[in-house]
Amino acid sequence: MPAPRKYPPELIERGVQMVAAIRHGDPDRPGVIRQVGELLDIHPEVLRHWVKKADAENEKSRAAGPEALDLRRLERENAELRRVNSILKAAAILFAAEIERAS
Repeated sequence: MPAPRKYPPELIERGVQMVAAIRHGDPDRPGVIRQVGELLDIHPEVLRHWVKKADAENEKSRAAGPEALDLRRLERENAELRRVNSILKAAAILFAAEIERAS
């Protein structure tokens, strides 16, 4: 049985986002992980591990390149088509009920 997690996932995500935002604004600023860790009451080495993991995942998604962009575009298109399809189904049911009532 794995050990229970000390930090909730929301806190992990928030810490990683804060480090990324600070690094984006001031890439040469030293001690960012330590400062964010102190602010959120997270041990700096734990936060450093999360940031490294997030960086690796981001690098992997960037490396996918055009295929990843195509996949995201197709997923958005699929979601839009599903939304339109549900609207058309609702309209068809409405029109069928109107025709049934008229006859």
